[in-house]
Amino acid sequence: MESTTMAKLILFISLLHHIFASSTQSPPLLPKEAHPTKSGYLPINPTVNTTTTNNKNRSFIFYTFYEAQKVSSTLSETPLLIWLQGGPGCSSMLGNFLELGPWRVTNSQTQENIKLEPNPGSWNRIFGLLFLDNPIGTGFSIASTPQEIPRNQSLVAEHLFQAITGFIKLDPLFKERPVYITGESYAGKYVPAIGYYILKRNPRLSVSERVNLRGVAIGNGLTDPVTQVTTHAVNAYFLGLINEKQKGELEKAQWEAVELVKMGNWSMATDARNMVLHMLENMTGLATLYDFTRKVPYETNLVTEFLAYGEVKKALGVSESMVYEECSDVVEDALHEDVMKSVKYMVEFLVKKTRVLLYQGHLDLRDNVVSTEAWVKKMKWEGIGRFLLAERKVWKVNDVLAGYVQKWGSLSHAVVLGAGHLVPTDQAVNSQVMIEDWVLETGLFGKDQEEDVPPHFKGSL
Repeated sequence: MESTTMAKLILFISLLHHIFASSTQSPPLLPKEAHPTKSGYLPINPTVNTTTTNNKNRSFIFYTFYEAQKVSSTLSETPLLIWLQGGPGCSSMLGNFLELGPWRVTNSQTQENIKLEPNPGSWNRIFGLLFLDNPIGTGFSIASTPQEIPRNQSLVAEHLFQAITGFIKLDPLFKERPVYITGESYAGKYVPAIGYYILKRNPRLSVSERVNLRGVAIGNGLTDPVTQVTTHAVNAYFLGLINEKQKGELEKAQWEAVELVKMGNWSMATDARNMVLHMLENMTGLATLYDFTRKVPYETNLVTEFLAYGEVKKALGVSESMVYEECSDVVEDALHEDVMKSVKYMVEFLVKKTRVLLYQGHLDLRDNVVSTEAWVKKMKWEGIGRFLLAERKVWKVNDVLAGYVQKWGSLSHAVVLGAGHLVPTDQAVNSQVMIEDWVLETGLFGKDQEEDVPPHFKGSL
């Protein structure tokens, strides 16, 4: 009798301990509902050591994929957006968990308080959304050797093509889906590079092997650096951030960068551009050039802290021994000579073959509205005259001013008010409306915009 009572007492104490432990256990940092639909690694064929076949010596691009939250048509017709981060060498997990992914890391003061919250402006509301850590060596991606890291946009595009086609092969339903490649900042070079590569490669492939590219979108992009570097002084001056003397000093530094480009001294030209930006920071005293209204920089460190947790890495399909870097110095160094090289010619090719969206947060000082307009007006494209004369329309979301949209034919340019360099972070819902309207060709991004050119100009264009 005593032994039975004792057994019952032990069982009761054990049950209490289990209940108490369950009630005090912290919720998972990455709850099941926030897990990607798919995530993992896409193999990249070596370019330096072409005999490498062992996976231990291969390179891989890390990806996370989120299916559309709401499929408005059949899944095989649901657009697929691909997101590339800038840097060079910054991880697309920044875009995933701080900008446009379905869940965001919340602001917090301590690691213990880090958690996710739903993103009201996620870009996968009605589209599939694929994040790629590009180039290899970036974020959770793996470079077999430092020599394998791309040093130019041709190799970047070659690797991205392998990753994208590898991803599409994971599911037969992916094959027919319309693909839109998007990205920001230094992806102002990656996006045109992979778009150009796809459209050049597709005709040489069988129909079953082609990528169904329908458009490219670049946010606050560095695309034609030699033109863009010349705009910093005038932009800051007319914003009232520097005076005329400082404007002259900055223009001299800009001129030096341009001259180095003309001489083909790419490494020193990159250094000269960095000096221009450093001077601008010192002259203005701003917390960040990415948004001149911010008192503190973007809190990208939250993503780094979040991705340091073993349980998060495990849920994403990453080895717990992997160390996440927000931006890789090794990748940045590899592409140092690439920084000042223009890919404007690639955009000129793309705009003739597919649709192009350029968008800017108007508070950005690094890759700003003025810098984009400066290179766009130099484009060699038969439609550029009509585009430049097209009306810049007031854009509203829910009857509130959101920015401005200018469109002609296949080229659209959007200015997003209240946003800096990371447009989706600053204007989540408006950025969602923008990308959805552009992809679906609705609202101010509708197909027929020819009437926007003043009638008395039409006969002469």
